[in-house]
Amino acid sequence: MSVQTHTLPNGFRIVTEKMLGLKSASIGIWVTAGGRDERLEENGIAHFLEHMAFKGTKTRSSLQIAEAIEDVGGYINAYTSREVTAYYARVLGADVPLALDVIADILLNPVFDEDEIEVERGVILQEIGQALDTPDDVIFDWLQDEAYPEQPIGRTILGPEERVRSFNREDLRRFVSEHYGAGQMILSAAGDVDHDTIVRLAEDLFGGLETRLAEAASGAIFKGGERRVSKTLEQAHFALAFEGPGYCDDAIYTAQVYSVALGGGMSSRLFQEVREKRGLCYTIFAQTGAHSDTGMTTIYAGTSGEQLPELANLTMQELARAADDMNDAEIARARAQMKAGMLMGLESPSSRAERLARLMQIWGRIPPLEETVERIDAVTTAGVRDFAAHLAGQAPAALALYGPVDGAPDLGQLLASRAA
Repeated sequence: MSVQTHTLPNGFRIVTEKMLGLKSASIGIWVTAGGRDERLEENGIAHFLEHMAFKGTKTRSSLQIAEAIEDVGGYINAYTSREVTAYYARVLGADVPLALDVIADILLNPVFDEDEIEVERGVILQEIGQALDTPDDVIFDWLQDEAYPEQPIGRTILGPEERVRSFNREDLRRFVSEHYGAGQMILSAAGDVDHDTIVRLAEDLFGGLETRLAEAASGAIFKGGERRVSKTLEQAHFALAFEGPGYCDDAIYTAQVYSVALGGGMSSRLFQEVREKRGLCYTIFAQTGAHSDTGMTTIYAGTSGEQLPELANLTMQELARAADDMNDAEIARARAQMKAGMLMGLESPSSRAERLARLMQIWGRIPPLEETVERIDAVTTAGVRDFAAHLAGQAPAALALYGPVDGAPDLGQLLASRAA
């Protein structure tokens, strides 16, 4: 396997990885703009734009876009996050030029037909409604908003209904003009690919794209707070978050090892104490996610309204206990889980292509896998205990509760209990 990179004169970046023995490939464009790059009045437009990319170009209808890829047995899709919007396809190696041509077409030549905008507006409004009807989806949007109130990074990716209803063709074009320049795009491909061929294709397709100076996203400030929404549901949904390091901070590896040991698998502390020994829930986990300048360590569980107070208090007890007695065996197991999860995931060309794009966005280079493994192995029990002590001590927190939650302790009570 070999990683190769190239940058066109206009700043357009290319990264590829040949994976021997594969007949398929994943190729896509990662645009370094997402939800946190939106102004308040634009909230949801990055996601709207992602949908519109498939609704027709100057040379292809929406049906022709789909048929071009599916006629060769491929798959095309896209997603929007807070810091990136991705457009990608999975095809056989021989069809990589076709896939790249289609992706370039939808990015460079969208028509934003007014009728199609109205159709897709209805689709997105249905998506918003579906999310609002899915408690373990909406609660994480609320948690993000409470962690980063009145900040772009705290807003929902889908946007509020009233914003989505107002977007028009000019709004979409303006967002493209501001955020879809050559220097804001990364072409990433992995699998049965040839680097030189992809560079030549990219020069033809993207070499004339204008270079634009990207406006830096506003910095994130974790403030914390509580949102409690009482509703008659079968389960009470509990989500608690603490500020964590960003992905450029070396402490991210310590935070991730901690969250795996705390609630990353069946052997983790929360799973064993809350589910296996007490039977208080079916689902409970901890995870650490990161952005460029901030991150969150999050705990989620679903339980009954009657058992929620016990679950919440027991969770805080486990947070405090981790600072005192997290042991070497647990840390070794968590490190092994992280490494295995990462390496197993990279057996897929789609996962590889996404990883390459994200690393290029973060570092401007592709650190070798061995470097990442070394950083995970360098995490110590003492370091994890120190991180746990910070969370169990004075770290600010955010709390979201949804369902039959009237009897649950509030955030102040939970934070006070960690000092008890």
